[in-house]
Amino acid sequence: MTTSSSALQPVIVGAGPAGVRAAEALVAHGVRPTVVDEASRAGGQIYRRPPASLAQRSAQALYGFEAGRADAVHAAFDALREHIDYRPDSLVWNAHGGRLDVLHGPTRSTSSVPFGQLIVATGATDRVLPVPGWTLPGVYTLGGAQVALKFQGCAIGQRVVFMGTGPLLYLVAYQYAKAGAKVAAVLDTARLADQLAATPAMLRQPAVFAKGVYYVAWLRAHGVALHRGVRPLRVLGDATESRVAGVAWHDGREERTLACDAVGVGYALRSETQLADLLGCRFEFAPLHRAHLPVRDAAGRSSVGGVYLAGDGAGIMGADAAEWAGERAALALLVDHGVAVDPARAETLERKLHKLGAFREGLERAFPVPSDWAAQAPDELVVCRCENITAGTLRQSVAENGTDEMNRLKALSRVGMGRCQGRMCGVAAAEILAHATGLPLQQVGRLRGQAPIKPIPIQLAVREPAEGAGA
Repeated sequence: MTTSSSALQPVIVGAGPAGVRAAEALVAHGVRPTVVDEASRAGGQIYRRPPASLAQRSAQALYGFEAGRADAVHAAFDALREHIDYRPDSLVWNAHGGRLDVLHGPTRSTSSVPFGQLIVATGATDRVLPVPGWTLPGVYTLGGAQVALKFQGCAIGQRVVFMGTGPLLYLVAYQYAKAGAKVAAVLDTARLADQLAATPAMLRQPAVFAKGVYYVAWLRAHGVALHRGVRPLRVLGDATESRVAGVAWHDGREERTLACDAVGVGYALRSETQLADLLGCRFEFAPLHRAHLPVRDAAGRSSVGGVYLAGDGAGIMGADAAEWAGERAALALLVDHGVAVDPARAETLERKLHKLGAFREGLERAFPVPSDWAAQAPDELVVCRCENITAGTLRQSVAENGTDEMNRLKALSRVGMGRCQGRMCGVAAAEILAHATGLPLQQVGRLRGQAPIKPIPIQLAVREPAEGAGA
C-alpha cells in the first residue's frame, strides 16, 4: 500500500548523530517528523553543544579531531529546524498505546505525543563496574566528566584519575589534558597484549585507529602516567570520608596508590534500551556487546511494526555508524509506507555498517570487560547506590533463595528499584548474579524496563491522574 509522505506521523526520540540523520532523510522525502530530545541542543553526547553563554569556545577546542563531523551534524540539524517539530529539553519517560509520555524539563510540564511511526535513537551511557569508595563525592562516570567539560566548561577536579577501560577512557583523558586540566594517571584494566592482538582488526578503520594511537602518544608525551593491566581496588576518601583523596590499584605485582581529588570511571558504553523495552521490542543476548539488546534487521526494523532502532541505543557502534544507521532506519520507514527511496543509497549504508562489524570486534578484544570483576568484588561493595544494596546482599539472595534470574533478584533484594531503574547498577548486578550462580551471563537475563525510564518529579506522577479525574 502506498502512503502519501504527508500522511506519515513519524517521531524521532533523540537528536544525536542517528536522530539528526534520520530527520534529515525524512525531510528530504517531504515528511515533517517530530524530534523529541532530552538535551537543550541537538548533537547527542559525542557532539554535545554548550549553552549559548559558553558558545565562544571553538569546535576544535570542544571536539578535537571530530570538529568537522560535529559541525556537519550541527549544521544539518540547524538547516532542518523549520521543517521539523523540534522539542528540546523533553524527556520521554513512558510509551504506551501509540503515544509517548514526555516531561519538559524547564517548565516541569507533561504532554502526550502520538506517533504513527517511531525511530528510537536513544544513544548510550556508561557501563559501570563499581569499586569500594565509588559513592564518594568526586567520582564521576567518564560520560559525566565529558559533560562537565563540554557543556559546563569545567573540570571535575584539579587532579584527576581516569580508570576503567575502553576507547572513551583515553579520549576523555586527552580532552581533559588538552583543556589544561591535571590528569594524574590513566588506569586501564586492559593489557597491552590485548590491544596488540586486536590491532589487525582495528586497522580495518585506519583513521579511527590512528586517532586512538595519537591520543595515547600525546598523553605520554605530555607526562600523563598510563598504566595497563591494572585491577582497581578502591577509591580513597579524605580524613572525614567526605570526598575523594586518591585511588588504589594492583599492577600485577603490588598494590599502588595515587593522590587525586576526582575520578572518572567507566568500562566502555552500554545501550539505553528502556524505551525499546516499553515498546515491546524483542530482545536477544548479543555476546559482542555483553548485553541483551533489542533485535533489529540490517535496515533498523525492530520486531514491532512501525518501530525502528538506530545508533548506539541498539548496539554500540560509534558516531559514524550512528549517522548511517539513522539515515538507513528513516529510509526503511519510508519504504515500508510506500515512499520511493534510492535503493543504491540504502545498500551503501548497509554495506558501511556491515564493514564496521569486524572493527567493533577488534575494540572488544582490545578493551575487554574484566572477567574477574565479580569474583574480586567484596561483599561490602555497594552495587546499587539508590537502594544501598551490596554485593553481599545479592550473593545472599542466591545462597538462601536460589535466585538465578535478574528480575527475581530485583524482587527479593530491591536492586534496580531506585531512581536510576537499574541503568547504573544493572550491569554490575548481572555480573554478580552470573558469578554467584555459575550461570552464563546471558542466562541470568536482564532487568525489564519500567516507567518512568528516568526520574521525574513525583508530584507530576500524582498530579496527572488527579487533573484528569477532576476534568
